[in-house]
Amino acid sequence: MSLNREDVEKLCLLARLKITPEEMTDVASKLSDIVTLVNQLRTADTTEVVPMAHPLDIAQRLREDKVTESDRHEHYQQNASMVERDLYLVPKVIE
Repeated sequence: MSLNREDVEKLCLLARLKITPEEMTDVASKLSDIVTLVNQLRTADTTEVVPMAHPLDIAQRLREDKVTESDRHEHYQQNASMVERDLYLVPKVIE
């Protein structure tokens, strides 16, 4: 599949890229090559391929689910200038 100038301009707009007219031909050619490669990959038969989440067949070691630190939010909030219902209050900065 070959991309035309309008396709490349639309892609550049969506990607917020500024391409000069001199670069347009080269960019269109390279993007067309990428689309061609993706189309070739789509033709590969993957029906016998088992999906995997990780290339190694190992289990994730998990830590014990227990509390290791005490709740000290009251101590930390003593230094705050404004606190209400255990929340830090900050001045409004956006109108």
